[in-house]
Amino acid sequence: MVTTGYESITVPGGAAWDAYRAAPGAGRGPGIVLLPEVSGVNDHMRALADELAGHGYPVLVPDLFWRLRRRFEGNDPAGMAEGATLARRLDRDEAVTDLTATLAHLRAMPGCTGGVGVVGFCVGGTLAYLCGTSVRVDGRGPDAVVSYYGSGVPDLLDRVDSLDCPAMFHFGDRDPYLPADGIAAVEAAVANRPDVAVHHYDAGHAFANPDAPSSHDPEATDIAWGRTRTFLDDALP
Repeated sequence: MVTTGYESITVPGGAAWDAYRAAPGAGRGPGIVLLPEVSGVNDHMRALADELAGHGYPVLVPDLFWRLRRRFEGNDPAGMAEGATLARRLDRDEAVTDLTATLAHLRAMPGCTGGVGVVGFCVGGTLAYLCGTSVRVDGRGPDAVVSYYGSGVPDLLDRVDSLDCPAMFHFGDRDPYLPADGIAAVEAAVANRPDVAVHHYDAGHAFANPDAPSSHDPEATDIAWGRTRTFLDDALP
């Protein structure tokens, strides 16, 4: 049985904001920070969190845009467009602060033991990579990172040497926000890392998002999610 609700997370300075929580009804296990697309913590993200919790992972889905608009969520293309505007205004340094607080909060939850992985989509895919390179709690970052079509990753490859955990990247070869040379740059940057995998799909941006019918690719989604699940099961102690 999965239990759900919201956790209040506090950042330095005392400000508090919310993250959706999905947790196994019994037992303890490694945790997942799930970072949403520009649509925010919407029905799709809650369903993914619930699915992961059903497999034994305590999950937190942080409200990435809380400093701009609390509890934003979009469930259709219009909502994605509004979220994209918020994503362009997102301050990465503040996001690192928020994600550090999220990671610390999840690790302190009673049901979370072992490692913690970070899985992100779109803007969350870029932030998942940023978690792996820049977020540290008592000197320790996440134990695994999965990034789906993070269009900002190629611009952050100067941080790749700080990626100190196993990672997996999913890219669509027809992504207008991620040209082929950007994906190639990511591959080149991690070519000497046997613990990092880069997967390509004949798909566009947001291929794993059912709220984006013009780009959603169910086949690519299923393949990528299967790889993600296997990776998390193997990478998290």
